[in-house]
Amino acid sequence: MAQSASRRIGIFGGTFDPIHVGHLAVGSAAAHGAGLDEVLFVVAHRPWQKVGSRSIAPSAVRLEMVRAATESNDRFVASSIEIDRGGSSYTIDTVEQLRDEHPDATFVLVIGSDVVGDLDTWHRHDELRDMVEVAVIDRPGDVGAVAPPGWRVTLIDAPLIDLSSTMLRERMAANQPVDYLVPSTALAIWRHHQEHAEA
Repeated sequence: MAQSASRRIGIFGGTFDPIHVGHLAVGSAAAHGAGLDEVLFVVAHRPWQKVGSRSIAPSAVRLEMVRAATESNDRFVASSIEIDRGGSSYTIDTVEQLRDEHPDATFVLVIGSDVVGDLDTWHRHDELRDMVEVAVIDRPGDVGAVAPPGWRVTLIDAPLIDLSSTMLRERMAANQPVDYLVPSTALAIWRHHQEHAEA
């Protein structure tokens, strides 16, 4: 069934290792601030900028965590599009595939203000700029970051939850509590994966 021309779909990509309440707050703020009908939490298959720098949970486990964490929100969708495609992915590859699947939808990239100034360094950025709008979430220390000329940008007023997946992984590895920081459903999946990985 074809999507209506007014349908607005957010693309929120990440490693999500693990997904945490900061991610969910960003998704909610973007849905409200950019008028999104749906927010796709796009789980990176092989995050090229992180491969080799640290151990990354298998993409299937990260996708399962995202599904568990987002299932209670009707506007949130865990997307396996990059996992299904395999290999390393560029944002434009994902956008092109989504446009083919939903030709009448408007797509909105959800990104942090820490990267908005670098949009013109992204792969095929000139084509990407014409395909998407951008919803920019302010991050601590990056308030006031400006997109390069030509990008259609909406600034999103969002609560600043200064969490990082790195800090959460360190706490979990040290058996320190992360309750209320990582959704309990996702945390159960992460712990199950860790137990089997160490067995």
